[in-house]
Amino acid sequence: MRTAAILLSLTLAGCGLLPPAPPPASPTPIPLSAARSQGDDVALYALGLIGTGYRYGGKNPEAGLDCSGMVTQVFRQAAGIDLTGNAAEIAEKGRPIASSRLRPGDLVFFNTLHRPNSHVGIYIGGGRFVHAPNSRGRVRIDSLKHGYFAAHFEDARRYFSSQPGALAGAK
Repeated sequence: MRTAAILLSLTLAGCGLLPPAPPPASPTPIPLSAARSQGDDVALYALGLIGTGYRYGGKNPEAGLDCSGMVTQVFRQAAGIDLTGNAAEIAEKGRPIASSRLRPGDLVFFNTLHRPNSHVGIYIGGGRFVHAPNSRGRVRIDSLKHGYFAAHFEDARRYFSSQPGALAGAK
């Protein structure tokens, strides 16, 4: 009995010690289903990039991603939408929304370099977003409600209309 309890404790403790799973060598889009929206697919795909290395100007997971490269990659692979440019250029292509109306797959923008929309992330729900933060980090989840990003939040944008498959405001 004691051996079983020890094994159970080690098994449960081991889950917290595992390193983050590496991103897939060649990410594949998550198939759309009738039960999920494009925004959900975007959020799920972004979660699959957690742990990917940062690289300024990076546009693919194998070499590393910056914030706009991550958004470009995720939208192209998960939703078939071509959102290119830096964070400020991507912001211009979306429809502004109130932060209280955020849904998974919406983009959130921050003023991190003393200029509007200098950083972008993908909202995943629950007040959290996925982003490629900087050269000292990897793709990760952060909160919109606490800390640095709460203080630097600037804008939220939506890229999907109410009709599945349609892009609102993209060029």
